[in-house]
Amino acid sequence: MAYGAGLMPWYDGRDGMYSWIWRHLPGNGWVRALLSLVLITAVVYVLFQYVFPWAEPLLPFNDVTVDNQ
Repeated sequence: MAYGAGLMPWYDGRDGMYSWIWRHLPGNGWVRALLSLVLITAVVYVLFQYVFPWAEPLLPFNDVTVDNQ
């Protein structure tokens, strides 16, 4: 049985995605924190520069149904 599995009924023994990433980053805590910050910045950059502009025409935000009077 995993640590804490009996104490927390929602805990099923899996740590989750972020703890998996944290465990696989090299270095000590400060290096891991810096690498995490770099990874987060890179993901946000890619989302704003490539993904969101690509997806914008596919989203219905400009399809209004209110008549102009």
